[in-house]
Amino acid sequence: MPPPPPADVFLSGLLFLDLGFTGLHSAPKPGTEVHADALGASPGGIANFAVACARLGLRTALAACFGDDAWGDYCRRELADHEGVDLSPSRTFPGWPTPVTVAMSYDGDRALVTHEAAAPIDVDELVGTAPSSRAAIVHLGPQPFDWVRHAHRGGTLVFADVGWDPTGRWDPAMLDQLSQVDGFFPNAAEAMAYTRTDTPKAALHQLADRVPLAIVTNGGHGALAIDSVTGETAEVPALPVKAVDTTGAGDVFGAALVAGTLAGLSLADRLRLAGLVAGISVRRIGGAAAAPTRAELADWWQSVIDDQTRRDYAFLPGFLTHAEVHA
Repeated sequence: MPPPPPADVFLSGLLFLDLGFTGLHSAPKPGTEVHADALGASPGGIANFAVACARLGLRTALAACFGDDAWGDYCRRELADHEGVDLSPSRTFPGWPTPVTVAMSYDGDRALVTHEAAAPIDVDELVGTAPSSRAAIVHLGPQPFDWVRHAHRGGTLVFADVGWDPTGRWDPAMLDQLSQVDGFFPNAAEAMAYTRTDTPKAALHQLADRVPLAIVTNGGHGALAIDSVTGETAEVPALPVKAVDTTGAGDVFGAALVAGTLAGLSLADRLRLAGLVAGISVRRIGGAAAAPTRAELADWWQSVIDDQTRRDYAFLPGFLTHAEVHA
């Protein structure tokens, strides 16, 4: 039997330092000052996926650009030393500033301010030949990536998301890249915009014609999905939580979806796991910093007393180890 690949998940994308202000009572207005109840800092962007994957027990490798500034050093230390992410495919670039995003949370949502310089190197040049892995996660861009095509052809399961289009064009040609993707999990607004549909369910069915596993996340309404390989369909409501900061929740959801897929969970249980992980994360500040660990999932399971919830999440002790559940 051949040895397992050196990583469960390989990721590449733009990394940020995330600063999050929560507890704002209103949005900042010109000429005024507002005070936040709390402030958090953590690696963000593609690092949200990397940290969430690592905390769920997946061996995780990341190819990203780091600046040689204090923010880049901080993100490197957090990822490599504290989270155990393999950064050997990453590079540090002298004189290039690490991108920064500031998230301000109020009225149950958030506003973002971002500074980023042009990337110092092309993604395909950075990655080269992607290391062997069971799965890969990519944030789709305007043009397809060669490394994604090669990974997909080599048998790696490729999972993808897509971000907000600031141009407002929502070019459907973006979806042509799904021919190189096994699982796609946009949010409802993105899915409807790219497919030119009016409901999340209509968008889901259009996406399911293009990709084996199509998922549409719909905020507080939960998520819906079609797995055309197994023939499964599922729609799972979100767990009721009081959100403190929704930054990175979609990324954390995606990481847990990958973990559930690699663990062989049913489609509905994958959605439940991903919703649980994202639901725990929004109760804290930040994206990566708020991603729960396996021990925290075990603690949540131990706290559940509602019979229906215990039936719905009966898969969780099997996803975790006996020692984790009974710690």
